[in-house]
Amino acid sequence: MSTANGYVSNGEKRLKLTDVDEETLNSGGEGYTATQVFVKNPACVAYTYDDVIVMPGHISFALGDVDISTKLTRNIELQVPFVSSPMDTVTEHKMAITMALQGGIGIIHSNMKPEDQAAEVRRVKKFKNGFILDPVCLSPESTLEEVYRTKESLGFSSFPVTDNGKMGGRLVGIISNRDTSFIEDISVKVKEFMTPRGQLTSAKEGVSLGEANKMLKESKKGKLPVVNENDELVALIARTDLQKNRDNPRASKDSVNKQLLCGASIGTRPDDKIRAKLLVDAGADVLVVDSSQGDSTYQIEMIQHLKSTHPKVDVIGGNVVTPSQAHHLIQAGVDGLRVGMGIGSICTTQEVCAVGSAQASAV
Repeated sequence: MSTANGYVSNGEKRLKLTDVDEETLNSGGEGYTATQVFVKNPACVAYTYDDVIVMPGHISFALGDVDISTKLTRNIELQVPFVSSPMDTVTEHKMAITMALQGGIGIIHSNMKPEDQAAEVRRVKKFKNGFILDPVCLSPESTLEEVYRTKESLGFSSFPVTDNGKMGGRLVGIISNRDTSFIEDISVKVKEFMTPRGQLTSAKEGVSLGEANKMLKESKKGKLPVVNENDELVALIARTDLQKNRDNPRASKDSVNKQLLCGASIGTRPDDKIRAKLLVDAGADVLVVDSSQGDSTYQIEMIQHLKSTHPKVDVIGGNVVTPSQAHHLIQAGVDGLRVGMGIGSICTTQEVCAVGSAQASAV
């Protein structure tokens, strides 16, 4: 059965679908428009999301035709409408990477030193799906006991071995389950049982994911070290991560460098201007000015500063719950708004400040 232009066809005849009569529409049996519920609201009632439900209608499309992509800001579009909160300690680089791989975006919180927050952003922007830029390394002098402890705490079993036991050291070998399976003396050192450098397949810095995947297939290895001209380890490529790259076609990436999108939170204090510069230099794609009450002189001044100083970075202002609040921040130059005040399960704004709004009405 198919539907087109108001007609339903079952292959034999076409049925013309018509709307119900006006009396039925006016009765509320088909529901009410958003204007009727939220604007023309004689009872002066504000609604939460739990207070309203979307009425069903006629379906004339397949599930595969549904598009859930959305605009985060004036210039940033997400394939999946998932955005993490800029609240303290919610999002750091691991969560931001995961959010972006799934088609959303993570906002790095600001409850840390500006330099640390910028470093979190930089980790996200440097991430290349399939490239591990901070692998756990061991040194030739590490013992099998240390290997077992590391495996138990991290949950994986292959480690590159560098001369100093750190990322950036000269690659001297690699160890995996195959190397440790039949050793009983836990005091034996890594250099005694690792696969030495001469037997390793490695890639040169700058290798593409396509080239790396081909090398892994040909070598039948699970890990591929990437080294620079001095044979120092700069990355590790894992077959499982290459599979993840294939499995994340909706990943949120910028249009220029194809890096994962990442946002960061700032406040409205004068020092936050310095923080903002560090975040922009680290590659942040959007800055979120985080405040429970966004319509303030301090936030408007911060927004104007950000848009004049960093014009290529989008700015989200907020929080707002009224048209006048939103209007003021739009006048200041924001590229997006955060709507809501005191509606989180652990938020105390409405109790402490005695202001706010039910979320459905606010939106």
